[in-house]
Amino acid sequence: MRKILHIDMDAFYASVEQRDDPSLRGRPVVVAWRGGRSVVVAASYEARPYGVHSAMPAARAERLCPDAIFVPPDFPRYKAISRQVREIFHEYTDLVQPLSLDEAYLDVTEPKIPSPSATATAQAIRAAIRERTGLTASAGAAPNKFLAKIASDWNKPDGLFVVSPARVQAFLTPLPVSRVPGVGKVMQGRLEGLGVRTVGDLRALELAELRAHFGTFGERLYERARGIDERPVQPHQPVQSISSEDTFETDLLLDELDEAIRRLAGKTWAATRKTDRVGRTVVLKLKTDRFRILTRSHTPEVLPASAAELAEIALALRARVDLPDDTRYRLAGVGLSGFRDRAEVPDQPLLFEQA
Repeated sequence: MRKILHIDMDAFYASVEQRDDPSLRGRPVVVAWRGGRSVVVAASYEARPYGVHSAMPAARAERLCPDAIFVPPDFPRYKAISRQVREIFHEYTDLVQPLSLDEAYLDVTEPKIPSPSATATAQAIRAAIRERTGLTASAGAAPNKFLAKIASDWNKPDGLFVVSPARVQAFLTPLPVSRVPGVGKVMQGRLEGLGVRTVGDLRALELAELRAHFGTFGERLYERARGIDERPVQPHQPVQSISSEDTFETDLLLDELDEAIRRLAGKTWAATRKTDRVGRTVVLKLKTDRFRILTRSHTPEVLPASAAELAEIALALRARVDLPDDTRYRLAGVGLSGFRDRAEVPDQPLLFEQA
């Protein structure tokens, strides 16, 4: 049986700012650029009781918490600290799967440093993070990734929660079904229509019924309701997608997006040059002024061989947007997905030329 940790830095970006500027400690800090189009990158625990959270418009955060102190994000600094934290992880195990700058899964079934239990390993890692970075982290320990991730959020901030194999069913039964990954508001509503509000309710449904209602996702729901998750911790995850997006200063019409799409295609293309894998599908993402998100994608027979070709495909995807002509857009993004190893892609002489 595996011993899995999920370690999550507490309010990471905001905590870094509070650590480095003592005047911010104990005060509501919002990490975001100022401006009507900006979104919140992170919020300190002092700001969260006001309803401020990441990804909300910065202007709304300011209305909710007029005393908030806005600090522009400093990603190079956050990345440097994230590398320091990952170095600590690797002192205990080589099986580390980063999810972002501030969280990761660790398989400590056989730790590099002798330890009596996963709990003791988690405590040692958290202590090392505090000692070397001055920051706190919360951790969940469990037999699999699904349970460990839920557990890490249980005693935040600066907490540890353990779900032992013997406690799995008792732990899951009363949980709201929304705690299951992939169950958003729409899926939650569909489950409630079946009388399912808790994981215990979900466990009462047969596999055939879940398949009938939700297809292959029904199989995942069946497994998660029973605490089953066989996914291993994968230290070296291949690139699956690369994208760039931007929120505009003012909302634009669809035919006014040419310059932005070309610029974003250039950024995405430059990012793909840093990987040995090749993206096959071009994706155009748009967000309207009413926050409706649309994506359009195309997998060409001949893959784009330059930033300019990527931009032309993304521009052509606009023709598949069927909203009224007067619709305005606040955000656009250009991405490549469906990445494969280069050896798996048919030979195309121009494919790997630099733009």
